[in-house]
Amino acid sequence: MSEKRFDVVGIGNAMVDVLGRVTDEFLVENGVGKGVMTLIDAERAIELYSKMGPAQEISGGSAANTIAGLGMLGAKAAYVGKIKDDQLGAIFAHDIRSLGVAFDTPMTPRDRLDEETGRCMVLVSPDGERSMNTYLGVSADLGPDDIDEGLMADTRWIYLEGYRFDGMESQEAFRKAVAATKAAGGKVSITLSDPFCIERHRDAFRRMVVEEVDLLFANEHELVSLYQTSTLEDAMDEARKEVEIVACTVGPSGAYVLKGERTVHAPAAPMKRVDATGAGDLFAAGFLYGLTRQRNLLTCGTMGCVCAGEVISHIGARPEENLKDLFARFGLA
Repeated sequence: MSEKRFDVVGIGNAMVDVLGRVTDEFLVENGVGKGVMTLIDAERAIELYSKMGPAQEISGGSAANTIAGLGMLGAKAAYVGKIKDDQLGAIFAHDIRSLGVAFDTPMTPRDRLDEETGRCMVLVSPDGERSMNTYLGVSADLGPDDIDEGLMADTRWIYLEGYRFDGMESQEAFRKAVAATKAAGGKVSITLSDPFCIERHRDAFRRMVVEEVDLLFANEHELVSLYQTSTLEDAMDEARKEVEIVACTVGPSGAYVLKGERTVHAPAAPMKRVDATGAGDLFAAGFLYGLTRQRNLLTCGTMGCVCAGEVISHIGARPEENLKDLFARFGLA
């Protein structure tokens, strides 16, 4: 692959996470599905915010978290996602640029009053599970006009966020990005994001996975949902037939990396689980970092597990420790 300006360009929902601790009873009383992402409107976002008690605002968004992790590791990274020229939009733009990530998607003007920068109400229950209630706001407006084909041609990998399959214009944006990347010799990775999102758009996911994807990220539930199998082993067997590399996380058991007939198991990092928010996102960051540094598959998977372990050890989906220092501690430097 010829020399590129960027290692990875991510495309997804530009969000600000609003995190708070709640009880399981709170989830039941307020009709919140535990451990899944539910799309909500602005009115529901305001209702949940008023009930959830003390909260913390942290820039988020699935692909944005991955790209932030790559920026922290020193990779050359860029991000594409829609925000509004408002308070939360300013927070998002500042946070991702402060990590050395290029972010130049034009803001939606302040005078547009019908939508705001997206936010995700992340309700963390006592067992560390996160229940995400997402108001997409202007992030849902991501379309082909937001894709800079020159940027896509100047990256080794693009990383697509499955959540954005919920928008037909965004699916078209993905196709434009894939075409520009592939034409310039780059490769395509995608994260499946959520089983319910797969249920809504399985045919579109399957077409892209079969025709365009070089690296597939998923957790065990997402992979089983995509292939509609009864076991993870069957789903992995199907996935390896269609994709060059598959990286499937299995929670506290770590991750499996598949390439052809080969299967590699990377153990989970021994860190305390406080909040699972962002675990898959940071796994992808560590894995892609290793891959762009020509590390072997076991090392890539282990790097992913270490990054995921760091982010679940505290509240919030962005790392607090120096990830390179962690790699050194685990013998991965």
